Amino acid sequence: MPDGPQNTDDQHIAAFLAMMAVEKGAASNSLVAYERDLQQASDYLRGRLAQADAAALQALPQHWKEFAPSTVSRKISALRQFFRFLVDEKICRTDPSAALERPKARRALPKTLDVDAVERLFALLEAEAVAQAETGSTAALRLLVMVELLYGSGLRVSELVALPLRAYAPDQRMLLITGKGGTQRMVPLSHRARAVLAQWRMTLADDTQWLFPSRKSHISRVRLFQMLKAAAERAGLDPATISPHVLRHAFATHLLQGGADLRTLQAMLGHADISTTQIYTHVDAERLVALVNERHPLAHNIGSKIDADTASG
Repeated sequence: MPDGPQNTDDQHIAAFLAMMAVEKGAASNSLVAYERDLQQASDYLRGRLAQADAAALQALPQHWKEFAPSTVSRKISALRQFFRFLVDEKICRTDPSAALERPKARRALPKTLDVDAVERLFALLEAEAVAQAETGSTAALRLLVMVELLYGSGLRVSELVALPLRAYAPDQRMLLITGKGGTQRMVPLSHRARAVLAQWRMTLADDTQWLFPSRKSHISRVRLFQMLKAAAERAGLDPATISPHVLRHAFATHLLQGGADLRTLQAMLGHADISTTQIYTHVDAERLVALVNERHPLAHNIGSKIDADTASG
């Protein structure tokens, strides 16, 4: 039986994913998202995605009404890259994906935590780690270490759970992180993080592959998410307000409030584009306004002249 349209789409999607992995160095999470978005589009078009023209693609947005603008933008990006691949491979003569217009939406402000909430969470985790150490359990210590790295070093959850054991050495003050697309960056280790990491390392066998092992692999993102939510509830915090990503946002927010510049923050977070980092400037608007009013050389001169003019008038 010859291959049908759906089978043809499946083959083209598989070839596209292979290209993205090998030539573009796309991360595994990105490949999963590409595959899901393209398969859904193929299903909507009854297995004729690779043969679709502009009119056919323009029918897709009606199936995306329940999705957030950011999700729709991701789907459109996947389709545009897919059709560029088809044109490059001479499978399609023209690229119809220009017919898809990205939704115009303001980037959502990141959720974060105030310092008091972070301190309450750490107070609980530290107390539990001490209490469990007396029983020989290391589960609380592991969670404490992971939260230290999320909040103290700004790691993405996917970067954290997959840290290899070789990434850490007791005498180092930085961690080498492999981020999105295989890009590497250095992140600092606080004194607190180094102290608890040293304790955690002593619980691991030398032949362990992962810094946070779990059975035959490393701990999963889902499991960390669950443990963090449960810890938040024990600390008297709303579990809905806390996640690994929120702790990463808190790291960036509190560093900016402490005086860090955007370029330094961009490097530590692993953002390819500084426009991504600029989203954090909203959290410190008052400090920036005060900085201009207090430090700009013209601020006092202009103010003084206006005051003088007002008084003389």
